[in-house]
Amino acid sequence: FWDFLILFFCLPVVIFNEITKKRLLGDVSCRILPFMEVSSLGVTTFSLCALGIDRFHAATSPQASARPIEQCQSIIAKLAVIWVGSMTLAVPEILLWQLAQDTSPVSGIVTEYCTMKPSSNLPESVYSLVLTYQNARMWWYFGCYFCLPILFTVSCQLVTRRISGTEKKTECRGTKHSQCESHLNCTIIGLTIIYGLCTTPENVCNIVVAYMSPNMSKQTLDLLNLINQFFLFFKCSVTPVLLLCLCRPLGQAFMDCCCCCCEGCSPDTASSEGSADSKLKTEMSSSIFFDKPRESPPPLLALGTPC
Repeated sequence: FWDFLILFFCLPVVIFNEITKKRLLGDVSCRILPFMEVSSLGVTTFSLCALGIDRFHAATSPQASARPIEQCQSIIAKLAVIWVGSMTLAVPEILLWQLAQDTSPVSGIVTEYCTMKPSSNLPESVYSLVLTYQNARMWWYFGCYFCLPILFTVSCQLVTRRISGTEKKTECRGTKHSQCESHLNCTIIGLTIIYGLCTTPENVCNIVVAYMSPNMSKQTLDLLNLINQFFLFFKCSVTPVLLLCLCRPLGQAFMDCCCCCCEGCSPDTASSEGSADSKLKTEMSSSIFFDKPRESPPPLLALGTPC
């Protein structure tokens, strides 16, 4: 959902700015866009950490194949902590950026751009904090939004694989459950790889700009900033598609929601049987996916004559 917000609100503003050289919504967009982009990095970072912890608990649980489904209130509470924490850490971005104007020496057109400069109208204590954040922003980005999710995910995966390998030697688990656990781990690894590949250029550009910005022209800095935003939009576009493709129950549920109208228009017997069969498969796969204990099948009814 946060990826959708980034594509819906931030992408049109960036495209409008590149075409017209004017900032849509003026100074507001200069403050809101960086806030949403940094919040997006925080949401992805802490979500990957939460998924890594969940997989670790699944591997270390004494009865991993019979774990109950987590309550909706617990999931909403975790999501609220992730979202509120990410937006709180991104609040300095609102105070750091402001709108500036420059006249092109070639065409003489006045262009608007966003510059990283705290406003002098801020209180002295807040101004010093924002200035400290600006000086440490590069390493904060690199440590919290790049190293933390990658190292956390890799560590959880190594521990999970070690524990799973030990359990396979001592006892034989169900084949479907083992395949489900492996599939979930592959999903998290895929999401982490996409995130790492898309955030690497931004961290490299931040380090280059921090140490070589006096020797770089404004056009080069604008190009690097545009490349960073392109990779952010690419991540926001690819991550939901990758999640739907790797997570089979979620992808199947998404396809069922998209095709429910078409199935409702032609409620024949074959389609109803097919939909019931697909629903049964989806319920079975989802129960395995969420580590729900499988219930014993109902007893078969005796049909026919006593003979």
